[in-house]
Amino acid sequence: MIRFARKAGFFPALTAVAMVLGAPAAEAQTLFDALFGGGARGQRVEARRGPDSDRASSSGYNSNSIRKPLSQQPQALRQQTAPRKTAQVAKISAPSYYNYKAAALQRVDFSSLAAIGQSASLDQAAAGTTFRESVVGLADYELFAEPAIAKALVEYYSANPDFIWIVDGAVSERARDALRVLGDAASHGLSPADYAVAVPSSAASKAEQIRFEMALSARVLRYARDAESGRIDPNKLSGYHDFPEKPFDMVGALKILSNATDAKGWLEARHPDSDAYRALRVELEALRASAENEIVVDPKLLLKPGETNAELPKLLHLIARDLDDEMGGDFGELLYRAGDTETYGDQLVTVVKAAQTKAGLKPDGVVGPRTVEALAGTSKADRIDKVLVALEQLRWLPHELGETRVFINQPAFTAQFIDKNVEKLNMRVVVGKPSNQTSFFYDEISYIEYNPYWGVPQSIIVNEMLPRLRGDPGYLDRAGYEVTDAKGKRIPSSAINWSAYGSRVPYSIRQSPSEANALGELKIMFPNKHAIYMHDTPQKSLFDRDQRAFSHGCVRLHDPRGMAAAVLGSTREHVADKLKQGHSRENTLKIPIYVAYFTAWPDMNGKVEYFGDVYDRDSRVKLALEKTDEVRVPSS
Repeated sequence: MIRFARKAGFFPALTAVAMVLGAPAAEAQTLFDALFGGGARGQRVEARRGPDSDRASSSGYNSNSIRKPLSQQPQALRQQTAPRKTAQVAKISAPSYYNYKAAALQRVDFSSLAAIGQSASLDQAAAGTTFRESVVGLADYELFAEPAIAKALVEYYSANPDFIWIVDGAVSERARDALRVLGDAASHGLSPADYAVAVPSSAASKAEQIRFEMALSARVLRYARDAESGRIDPNKLSGYHDFPEKPFDMVGALKILSNATDAKGWLEARHPDSDAYRALRVELEALRASAENEIVVDPKLLLKPGETNAELPKLLHLIARDLDDEMGGDFGELLYRAGDTETYGDQLVTVVKAAQTKAGLKPDGVVGPRTVEALAGTSKADRIDKVLVALEQLRWLPHELGETRVFINQPAFTAQFIDKNVEKLNMRVVVGKPSNQTSFFYDEISYIEYNPYWGVPQSIIVNEMLPRLRGDPGYLDRAGYEVTDAKGKRIPSSAINWSAYGSRVPYSIRQSPSEANALGELKIMFPNKHAIYMHDTPQKSLFDRDQRAFSHGCVRLHDPRGMAAAVLGSTREHVADKLKQGHSRENTLKIPIYVAYFTAWPDMNGKVEYFGDVYDRDSRVKLALEKTDEVRVPSS
């Protein structure tokens, strides 16, 4: 029997259902799981038939009114007794990953600059004589740039016919400052080749000077834009990436640089301004200066007891190398004798379990990626790749994350509440399964719903509920779910011909508040188009696992009351009191929330930690960056 922690009798109908089903909370995540064959039980719930569930014969007449044609029956009765139409079984697909295409470059059309002096005033003519005399050098110049940059160059110099980077026929100190910043791009995880510009000699011709002028302006704009928002468009990676466009006024940037006394400072200020970004840069520098790991173990190794694998001796040598007094006394001799074996026998399983326990992992004896990462670390090359991806991804976010924020890192399976840049909470979370991935985006928390209803998403209705409903249309009624039509009218589930629907079901379904509710006792809302939010869960055992990707996409919290109190600026006692009052809603503080995805991320002390790529997204970012390089290299 499911035991309710809140007011006795608060959810009597669902309590009765739980008693009928006999679904212990420890074995099934929700009544939904029990009914759908989820959790550990997986039992089919048979329909209980009565007079209301008897179906009419194929003649089109109701058994209770045999002489009356179906067309004269009440509408609700006609719906129950009409000949069944069976729609084709369909699925609602999850968001997809795209074949990333880097934006093509175009040759800058300088033809409109040829006549800039003809309409200039006398003052403008005096100021820009050298520039106008040099314009002819652009006639056959092939400079390739992104379309927005190409447009900005022509627009700016048409309105401001003068040099930014050349003074008295020579490369200015402002230009040299800018070039130093571009040359240091690698320290930010950028590619210096993307911003390379040939510097003219002191004896350069006017044509060489104006070509340098245009090339440096184009590469400075590219650098500034990359620093502001990243080298790739994350929304072109997949339907799981969702970031607002960051506007960047390129003509305005050139105007600022034309008057800047500190071009270097202005360019460096385009990068994110956060402790996390600075810590990742420090880590990148340290990694590049470090030596490779002595022993590198396949990061995707999966080894079960009784199996044989050539990677096993490497792992055993690492365990032996890091033995402490306790483990050395228990396993030192065994590791000395069997350290080179490739067969994973029972004795070595005991050694690995002890090493897993020491590393804070679940001691299951199975050697998987998390065990390899904990015992062998991540290779230098992999760590550099993860840091480079993290630096790119940070540019997609606001450059100042906010002193007070909620930060969810999906690969780490954690959620933090940070107040005035001090971590106040850090808890385990469950995120979406690989087939139901949690998106990568940011938003603002707005309210908490206590004892919430669970509005079942269309994807779950179609993909998981509908197949069951076709054979047992009344089970939603028995399980405490409410079904409503487009007008909000309640309709018994048993009265609906579910076989008539395929990929679109014109009904809404929600689960009433209860301890068995899929959302648990509260949910924390930041309304978004992905229908993702943070919430409680009845299935607490999943938090004990190292890999916690099990949800339909929402984020389940290990300590929902703690997070609720934090985003309210209140106390756990206040949250407990609200829960006793039944279903209600309360507005929170306006706090930014980052539903993020970083396989390299610094803790609050600046130490960078590395995590598994649960959705294999890093490889897609790397491929997009490579494609961007392929487009840019010919123009450098």
